[in-house]
Amino acid sequence: MGKIAFVFPGQGSQFVGMGQALSEQSEAARQIFLQADDALGFPLSQLCFAGPEEELKLTANTQPAILTASVAVLAALREKRPDFTPDYVAGHSLGEYSALVAAEAISFADAVKTVRARGQFMEEAVPAGEGAMAAVLNLDRTALHAVCEEVTASGHPVQLANLNSPGQIVISGSAEGVKLAGEKAKEAGAKRVLPLNVSGPFHSSLMSPAADKLHGVLANVSVNDAKVPVVANVTARPVAESQVIVNSLIEQVSAPVLWEDSVQWMVEQGVTTFIEIGPGKVLSGLIKKIAPAETTIISVQDMESLTELLNGGNLC
Repeated sequence: MGKIAFVFPGQGSQFVGMGQALSEQSEAARQIFLQADDALGFPLSQLCFAGPEEELKLTANTQPAILTASVAVLAALREKRPDFTPDYVAGHSLGEYSALVAAEAISFADAVKTVRARGQFMEEAVPAGEGAMAAVLNLDRTALHAVCEEVTASGHPVQLANLNSPGQIVISGSAEGVKLAGEKAKEAGAKRVLPLNVSGPFHSSLMSPAADKLHGVLANVSVNDAKVPVVANVTARPVAESQVIVNSLIEQVSAPVLWEDSVQWMVEQGVTTFIEIGPGKVLSGLIKKIAPAETTIISVQDMESLTELLNGGNLC
């Protein structure tokens, strides 16, 4: 039998109502939402369940909300199948914290407080309007990297931020840098350039102030060696030792998310089943574009999909 990977979504997967039904159907999931409220000192659960959407979309709220909703699904799964352990875990950007909770490298309470601070630091790093991100479609990374280097050399920083799948790369940097790089990307053959509605230039060098502040937070968090290999965004390779994990999390704030490379590496290691745990199906869609056609890709975000997983014969 092939290997199994748990993967966890990042920012953009949130929606009002996420986790509400699950928390009513699973005591383990309910406890995760209660822990989040207690750790943060405000009712994050109600923001997840009832909104308003404008507040849920704020980075400082979105990050702990998605983490909580994801770990709640994981808790519900473990409540029913405590013996089920994946061969690898990985998460997209923010999702890497969910993966680390799954690997027991960091406690959920510490993780939710850390990502709350991470979101605040990322919002504060660049004044509103000065940074931007855009998705570039159907231009290979070498050509797009060259475009970004050319624009950056002209005094407008921009770089590859999310290498999501073949034909989908997100660039990030100064508003002018992203605009110029988008124009040059089209000239180089990109099919489309789509500006993203985000609050800052995430995973770019402009996030260095946020990375510095996160270093101070993580210095006071207990991080253990991972019990399951965590495929890190910054290297697309597994990390397990506690200090390496911390270093990866700090670097991740301003470094590219190597998602396509991470999935490819797991496939090369024999992963044939990817289970996306948490709100939305963004990662499932990306993995379909990366992994072989025969790969099993399952999205679990509520009791219905969890029951389907457990009853479908997909777990050994």
